[in-house]
Amino acid sequence: MRTYAELFAVREFRNLFLANCAGIAAHTTSALALGALTYASTGSALLTALSMFGAPLAGVLGSLTLLSAADSVPPRRALTLAALVATAGAALQAVPGLPLWARFAVIFATAYVGSVAGGARWALLTDIVPVDAYVLARATMNTSVGVMQIAGFGLAGVLLVWLSPYQVFLLALALRAVSAAVGWFGLAERPARATERVTVARTHRVNRALWADPGRRSLLLNLWLPGGLIVGCEALFVPYAGDRAGFLLSAAALGMLIGDVVVGRFLTPARREQWVHPLRLLLALPYLAILLSPPLPVAMAVALIASVGYAATLPLQERLIAHSPPEARGQVLGLHGNGMLAAQAVCAALAGAAADLVAPSRAVALLAAAALVATVALTPGLRRTAPGPVPVPGAGGGNAGERTRSGPVTTAP
Repeated sequence: MRTYAELFAVREFRNLFLANCAGIAAHTTSALALGALTYASTGSALLTALSMFGAPLAGVLGSLTLLSAADSVPPRRALTLAALVATAGAALQAVPGLPLWARFAVIFATAYVGSVAGGARWALLTDIVPVDAYVLARATMNTSVGVMQIAGFGLAGVLLVWLSPYQVFLLALALRAVSAAVGWFGLAERPARATERVTVARTHRVNRALWADPGRRSLLLNLWLPGGLIVGCEALFVPYAGDRAGFLLSAAALGMLIGDVVVGRFLTPARREQWVHPLRLLLALPYLAILLSPPLPVAMAVALIASVGYAATLPLQERLIAHSPPEARGQVLGLHGNGMLAAQAVCAALAGAAADLVAPSRAVALLAAAALVATVALTPGLRRTAPGPVPVPGAGGGNAGERTRSGPVTTAP
């Protein structure tokens, strides 16, 4: 499976793609509306960054408590529940006069449920498409994120000129409802990947086993930290550009889309590996130019070029799947996703705090420099998993091709 035509011929992939598109569009429109509402009422860059990017901090709690549900609950059920909770959250955000603390509580509760279901989504993708098509499928899903972020941020930016944030929240509510409906009616029910009950103890046990392996640990850190620091840069677009921040966010989303299309569709596995390190550096370097406070068109070009570097996550995710056992795939992908989003939220908060002390342009440059340092420091650890998985001779159980030198994760008590 090498082409988009072959990929979209799979009915369940089409439906998962559409549900994801609607969910991302809802998230981006409501995030910009909430950011504008927060900044207008508080004038705080920190609170604005938290309102737009802080919700994934709830993913830390999800990863430490019920993340095992990603493997122990049938995936369609898990995804539908998360979509319905997000729909209810969008409805509450549309209520005028809701206190700011209540809005924050809503986004954190929604994010907590979503953090548990996120691993189920990406594990389901490995069931829907063949193993050799995962990178193309994941890149296509990432492309939907880029397209919907461009559309969502752009549309929200235009609508906020004419409408109130509460009316924009109503649009997000409709999109959330579409996502829930497509997910429920468009996906086949599958049994849970694991037979054990959903417990905090099981979540902790598998997390410890996943984290104990040096190869997986290095991959997770490389997937979490540099990108999280760059999202901290993006969290300062509102303080940096004011009501024109939507253009910067759309440019960043377009760059991510371009990177995912090129790396996911046109590069062979060997070429993807060759481009891992250049793309990781590209993600951070251009943002150093923001220190000069360039005009909006130049800043948009910086955001677009840098965001192409996000495509480095595709071959790193490919390595992570190859170095993880099938019975814990939902949890390892959930751990990756939640850790990545939590790192983004923490870095967004740090960026907001920095921008309350120094000019936003300086804060962006500081975050970019930190991302560059993290990228260089974490590079040696990637040698543990390059150039790819090495099958373990005579490994028993499961798919022997997926048992690698990183070793299996035991889920036994």
